[in-house]
Amino acid sequence: MSHINLQDDLPGIAGLFHYRPETAGPLSALAETLLRAPNTLSRGERELIAAYVSNLNECKFCASSHSAFAAAQLPEGMNIVSSVCSDLDRAEVSPKMLALLRVAGKVRQSGKAVTVADVEAARDAGASDVEIHDTVLIAAAFCMFNRYVDGLAATAPDDPAVYAMSAEFIVTHGYTAIAG
Repeated sequence: MSHINLQDDLPGIAGLFHYRPETAGPLSALAETLLRAPNTLSRGERELIAAYVSNLNECKFCASSHSAFAAAQLPEGMNIVSSVCSDLDRAEVSPKMLALLRVAGKVRQSGKAVTVADVEAARDAGASDVEIHDTVLIAAAFCMFNRYVDGLAATAPDDPAVYAMSAEFIVTHGYTAIAG
């Protein structure tokens, strides 16, 4: 049960977007830009960053959603998502992705936790400054999204099939479609 009367049965952020459409538009546009706009990081890789941060923040709805969204867009599917979220150091991701995920994890702790050495490690692994920028912004934005969803106690379904269906929708239609 959410902390406020959302007057609908939409789970997670969808219910919050429905409640306040005037904030839904800019927030969904931000997610669309960060996770789906043209980028040298694939959509799946950017969703993986969102899933990783959401998992670290223990936001059940966002972690489940973005894990499903990443799995739907990565060749390795849920296996790689589960591996990253359970033990990053043992996950079979590229050195660049590993370095970017480590930066994302530091952002999740505090922006000031990101060090020059972290950024240099990402660069040494092949990350561009734009990829480092976008990783930091995705991680920071998902800390906000996670706190938005959990701070209002939005519902989080237990059934993984719900998140798989949402993944089909997001992969096909994008984030701005849920704010409309």
